[in-house]
Amino acid sequence: MREMLVSDIWSIVKVRHGNAVLLKPRGIDAAVPIFIGTLEMQSILLALEGKDLPRPMTHDLFLNMLNHVNLTVKRVEIYELKDDTFHARMIITGGEYSNETPLVLDSRPSDALAIAVRKKCPFFIYSSVIEKTAIPLDFFLDPVEKAPDDRNKSLLDQLEQAVAEEEYEQAAEIRDLIKKLESGDDDD
Repeated sequence: MREMLVSDIWSIVKVRHGNAVLLKPRGIDAAVPIFIGTLEMQSILLALEGKDLPRPMTHDLFLNMLNHVNLTVKRVEIYELKDDTFHARMIITGGEYSNETPLVLDSRPSDALAIAVRKKCPFFIYSSVIEKTAIPLDFFLDPVEKAPDDRNKSLLDQLEQAVAEEEYEQAAEIRDLIKKLESGDDDD
């Protein structure tokens, strides 16, 4: 079985082409960017801040329905990247569903995360997804402060564009090249 790493929402950012939630696998100094819609972003932010609205949002309604039939979301898994699309699932137990034979529901990552934040249940990212999509945290923190030379600046710009266009395999290749250059191992 592939390794899964528990992850946290590191940040939610507005980018040129919408919004992205940055998931940070614990123990790794990198983030996995997942692009989400505005409504899902608002839902996640409201849940992170613990704000209740006078009427339930769709994610609240889903959890209320599960609770009514004695089911609970145990965890969320982001398990695959296929054709530049992330795939997630919710693992649900209760009633006839046990930890050994849970109900597994396919989900968009944004919806699964909005539900996980509300339920305060863990969410995991498979290592294969992390390897393809993770970007070093310092890329998001201070790329300008490092005063990169022209070649590194160009690569950082290309990396940002690849992430914005959800071209994760290309972004991973650029990330690896940047790491190689930073380590001084550019004998090509």
